[in-house]
Amino acid sequence: MLNAVLATIDQRKDQTLALLEDFLRIPSISTSPDHAADCRRCAHWVADQLKFAMLDVNVMETGGHPVVVAKNRHVAGRPTVLVYGHYDVQPPEPLELWTSGPFDPVVRKNSAGTDAVFARGAVDDKGQVMCHIEAITSWQANGGVPLNLIVLIEGEEEIGSVHLGQFVHDHKRALQADVCVISDTNQFARGYPAITTGTRGLIYQEIIVNGPNRDLHSGLFGGAAPNPANVLVELLASLHDASGRVNVPGFYDDVVPITPAEREAWKRLPFSEDAFRADLGVSATIGESGYTVLEQIWARPTCDINGITAGYQGPGAKTVIGAQASAKVSFRLVANQDPNKIREAFRQAMLDRAPPGVTIKFLDHGAAPAYLVPDNHPGLAGARRAIEAGFGKPATLIRSGGSIPIVSTFKAELGIECLFVGFGLPDDCIHSPNEKFDLDCLHAGTRTAAALYAELAK
Repeated sequence: MLNAVLATIDQRKDQTLALLEDFLRIPSISTSPDHAADCRRCAHWVADQLKFAMLDVNVMETGGHPVVVAKNRHVAGRPTVLVYGHYDVQPPEPLELWTSGPFDPVVRKNSAGTDAVFARGAVDDKGQVMCHIEAITSWQANGGVPLNLIVLIEGEEEIGSVHLGQFVHDHKRALQADVCVISDTNQFARGYPAITTGTRGLIYQEIIVNGPNRDLHSGLFGGAAPNPANVLVELLASLHDASGRVNVPGFYDDVVPITPAEREAWKRLPFSEDAFRADLGVSATIGESGYTVLEQIWARPTCDINGITAGYQGPGAKTVIGAQASAKVSFRLVANQDPNKIREAFRQAMLDRAPPGVTIKFLDHGAAPAYLVPDNHPGLAGARRAIEAGFGKPATLIRSGGSIPIVSTFKAELGIECLFVGFGLPDDCIHSPNEKFDLDCLHAGTRTAAALYAELAK
């Protein structure tokens, strides 16, 4: 039966691309209130595709953007698989760096000379969601998906899945499954499809420094009045020491070290730090000394400044001491680090280091722990076989530096582990201008998803 399903997928290649382009035209930017209606429209678009695949579909409300839940006809004794993805996307800015419109999908050659579709959300995560929708559609056209399926597509992953945890808690009986499949990760490289065995956690904080009760003339008041911008940059500069380590008390206390076996396995991967630097257009890498680039981005915790606002930002000059300055700061965490503990340590460090004359406040923009797939995960062997069926190459085991906030909730509320089988590439420009999804990855990913359903049904 799988061969017939794969043949249907092959026949639907053009239709799959056309549907993905329709999906990508919807500007479902979850962080922007201006796009709330677009997010709702996108949820209903996803629901319509799953209805076409003959699933029972509901668009369900949360405290924010809606969730799409779909099921096939469940049969007693069959394994139940929860397929998770998201329809929301990151903001497209800076717009001037896009070669084509972020919500006007265009197929053109990528840097490797093969065809790719370029648009915001192409690979994160609309393209990978499309792989599963098309795999389901093709199975349903050939007798039905051979397992009990629950599809959950949310609209708030890019803002920390802020309402999905409560949704899962409230509907845990309806979402009970044996395993969760997530396609929101990458292959290791072109020609090296991968299973991701771990993701980093995340804390996202905003720090706001307030000083004088109004903007001040820097000539008349400079040198005497506290300057929130000066204070902020000093606080931010204090977050790293000279060796690149994060300078927050207790930050590394609970970090699980990289095992010697992992280090040896990662050294054997075809990774070039020279090529990494060339791809980024930088002359050197930074970060914690004593670790390779892969170790730094996969298995070590980090701190990054994601945005700074202070003083005059318009064209030309305005000699002003701004009354307020703010920054957005994210921490990527590794296994065993407690997001709540790190959040409080960061806040206390900033308060302790702030000079007199200013006040500090914080805003919380989400948190999630890291996740490691157990070595004895029962679906790993089947996922390996599915990848080989879809891509024609063996799977590589890797980690991801990114975060998928909901996985810890699935484990806590549903008692299930997750399988990360992603189809993107490292050069897909996730969260950046000119995001893309290679068409051969779209096709191979759809074949892999179909084969994975067959494997997990065994």
